Amino acid sequence: MEVLVAETVTGTDWRAWQESWDRQQEWYMPDREERFRVMLDMVEALVGPEPRVLDLACGTGSITDRLLKRFPRATSTGVDLDPALLAIAEGYFAGDERVTFVTADLKDPQWTDALPYESYDAVLTATALHWLHSEPLTTLYGQIGGLVRDGGVFMNADHMKDERTPRINEAERAHRHAQMDRAKAAGALDWAEWWELAAKDPVLAEPTAKRFEIYGEHADGETPSIEWHARTLRETGGFGEARAVWTSPSDSLVLGLK
Repeated sequence: MEVLVAETVTGTDWRAWQESWDRQQEWYMPDREERFRVMLDMVEALVGPEPRVLDLACGTGSITDRLLKRFPRATSTGVDLDPALLAIAEGYFAGDERVTFVTADLKDPQWTDALPYESYDAVLTATALHWLHSEPLTTLYGQIGGLVRDGGVFMNADHMKDERTPRINEAERAHRHAQMDRAKAAGALDWAEWWELAAKDPVLAEPTAKRFEIYGEHADGETPSIEWHARTLRETGGFGEARAVWTSPSDSLVLGLK
């Protein structure tokens, strides 16, 4: 297991922290890169290779990292409230004029006022909005609808349950957790262990403490179905079309086209 420490000359190794976050997330979602690939495929298909993107609930900037590596002429605004993950994102992308980061609470009715642009070609998010209950998520979808230009897209890759298939759901969950247990035995970091490391870093310790004051230990939101997301994007967000463009046994990527 790699232990991350602050460097004495150049400061905290932001690339190492970025990569460590990705590995920790991949422990939960081995198909994480596949959803990112499909997300960027659909960005290219619908708005082209030079998009202005809003990376919503951006965390360390995982989507932005992949966006800019694939589309060097893209620009990205990352928005999040987590001070520790934003610190990693800002350190990792320091000096890149294509990227801007904004601290904002998506539950704040005025959060869009903090953004540098009034509209975006694409608003992208992954494994983040399950922190919200359905009522604030519905409100957020309405706000996102106001940010996406005509012909632009919104995509959300997240946990989306189908309550109509309880036996399938339970079998999938048991199989996935057995794989996670094997990876953990081989040294993979889980969520709690990753945050324990962050709390010990001289630079990240303070923002990590603030992060847990804001969020607590973990999400208490909801994971509505694909159909709920698509319907809400159409009815509340004003998207003309909305459906899943990728699914795994537990997660889905829903796309809304304005």
